[in-house]
Parts: sequence; structure tokens; C-alpha cells
Amino acid sequence: MAGHNKWSKVKHIKAKEDAKKGKLFTKAVRDITTAARAGGADPDANASLRLAIERARAVSMPAENIQRAIDKATGNLKGVNYEEHTYEGYGPGGVAIMVETMTDNKNRTVANIRHAFSKAGGSLGTGGSVAWMFEKKGVITVPRSEKDDEVMEVALEHGATDIQEYDEVLVIESEPSDFDDLLQAIEKIGVPILESSVGLVATNTIDVDDATAKRVEKLIETLEEDDDVQNVYHNMA
Repeated sequence: MAGHNKWSKVKHIKAKEDAKKGKLFTKAVRDITTAARAGGADPDANASLRLAIERARAVSMPAENIQRAIDKATGNLKGVNYEEHTYEGYGPGGVAIMVETMTDNKNRTVANIRHAFSKAGGSLGTGGSVAWMFEKKGVITVPRSEKDDEVMEVALEHGATDIQEYDEVLVIESEPSDFDDLLQAIEKIGVPILESSVGLVATNTIDVDDATAKRVEKLIETLEEDDDVQNVYHNMA
């Protein structure tokens, strides 16, 4: 029995590690797909894609997976036609949620998203129902360091529209047109880029209690687990 218990524990640990790696791969694929769709398939001309590829390699993603994500984003997968669709809705507590998808079967995708909203106590809305609460921005996240002042100075010189200071990170926003130039300027300082993408940012946020926040987070997690979902944005504070 002791041997059996040890093997059970090993299997449990391995399953947890596999699940963790799967989530890292899923995130890496989304980052690559988003970057390639926005700026093209050439990493030499697309700094965001180059960084997304570097992060994917850092978590040991195979080269063929990386290339497949790029091909999917740019429509180069033979025999498969992917379409982009964005869905809008309200989660628990009236939190506005935007879901960007890329799918080869719209009916399957919308059914899965509607089910996720309904199960969480939210509702899928019509086009434009919450989109007005968001605007497209470039967002770059870097860790706090002794170079904070230099990062902020360079960011402001290269088009940053807002810099949010948190305990562990700086979150830098820009207009989409300034994003690539800003990203390259920050790279040159030599600080790690934790996140970099052009996406939707809420123009105002909503406060909810802890219990509601957990339900919203569960809904977001469920949506992100769907293979067709590329990005999920919300306005929860």
C-alpha cells in the first residue's frame, strides 16, 4: 500500500504540473495569436510577436506549436477558415465583459460562451451593449526595479498615455499607433517585459464584493479555457 500511495502522489503531482504547463501553453498561444493578428507574422517587424515567441520558448513550447499559432492568426492554416467574432455580456454584479474569439465554427463558440455566462449567473448581450465601456490601448507590464524612473521617463517620451504604479509592477498604456515604438524603447532599457499587447481597457471600473468577484473570476477562467477564446476583458475593479 505504501508503494501505491507514493505512486498516487506522484501521479497527482504530475497531473498538477501538466495542468500548469497546459495553462502556460494556452496563454502563450493566445499572446502569439493576438500579436500576429495585430502586427503581422514577421517577428523582426513585430516587436510584440517577437516577445510573445520568446516567452513561449521560455516555457518550452515546441516550435511547431508556435508556428501553428502564427499560421492560425494570419489565416495560413490549409483547409481551415478561422473567423474573428467578439461577444459582449454582463457577468455577476453587472460586470461588463468582452470576449474576443477566433473560430472555425461560430455556432459552437457562441453556444459555449452563452452557456458560460448563464451558468455564472450572467447574460450574453447584443453587439454594442458593453463595448462603449472599453477602448483599445497598448498595454505593457514591467516589474518594479531601480530603473523605474528611467522606464517612466522613456515611456512618456515615446507615447505613453498612462502609467499605473502597483507594488510589484508598472503598467504602461499607449495609443495602439504608438505601441510598437514604445515597446522597443522600453526593451532597450533592459528591463524584462512581463506582458505586452494591444487590447481593450475599461474606461471605468465597477466595485463588487469578494463573493461576487470570485464568481466573476470563475466565469473569466471558464471562458479562457475555451479553445476558441483569444482574450477576455472586464471592467471589475
